[in-house]
Amino acid sequence: MRIVSLNAWGGRLYEPLMPYLADVDADVLCLQEVVRTQDADSRWLVYRDHGVELPQRANLFEELKAALPAYDAFFLPVARGDLFNGDRRFDSEFGLATFVRKTRPIIGQATGFVHGEFSADGYGPHPRSRNAHCIRLFDYERGYPITIAHMHGLRDLEGKGDTPARRHQANALVEIIRQVRQEGDRLVVCGDFNVLPDSETFEILGSLGLVDLVTSRGHDDTRTSYYKKQPRFADYMLVTPNVEVVSFDPVAEPEVSDHRALLLDMR
Repeated sequence: MRIVSLNAWGGRLYEPLMPYLADVDADVLCLQEVVRTQDADSRWLVYRDHGVELPQRANLFEELKAALPAYDAFFLPVARGDLFNGDRRFDSEFGLATFVRKTRPIIGQATGFVHGEFSADGYGPHPRSRNAHCIRLFDYERGYPITIAHMHGLRDLEGKGDTPARRHQANALVEIIRQVRQEGDRLVVCGDFNVLPDSETFEILGSLGLVDLVTSRGHDDTRTSYYKKQPRFADYMLVTPNVEVVSFDPVAEPEVSDHRALLLDMR
């Protein structure tokens, strides 16, 4: 089974992103920073925040659905806020997306907020709301279930260090997972956590028996050349000991975001 986790960066690198996700042949795609704008009149809109302007693919989720017809698709917004086409404002939803190959039936799932709550009237002040999605699916080929969860961790303008909000976030993620996972399930947890490798987040997730593949295998970079700052950690993928890791790669090429895709082959 192949699992890919990626912060899609609002589809900013749309041209390489779409063929990569279509061709990577994942069984499960766990995507963060996905956009859906119901009444957009352009394929591209602009996100504005305190003088920063970022292009966003207006209907990235719908375009992904069209490009991935063999997958069940789930969109889980954290907020509805403003995107712009010149002076025109559009209500746009922002959040997580999960794509699961239809031959892998989903036999349980839960979603919830790990920080804040849904905002229908703007993205809100930083640190903004964040959510997680957990699914339990069945692998017909191997004859067992597997639980997979991903989240987009909160972004704190003060940095990626531990805070009470991040402690709450990690505990909330554990509770969402416990709603879905059954005893003995193989478990994979991934996403853009927005924390450093020494974060107490990993001690909290360790209560589920999880070990991170990024740091435990000596990887020290989960960002691409589009990200110019230090440190270079943001994305993680954790597994329980009963997951047989065939291969794991923080993918350096192609660059499809300012984050690297994390690619796990397991059995």
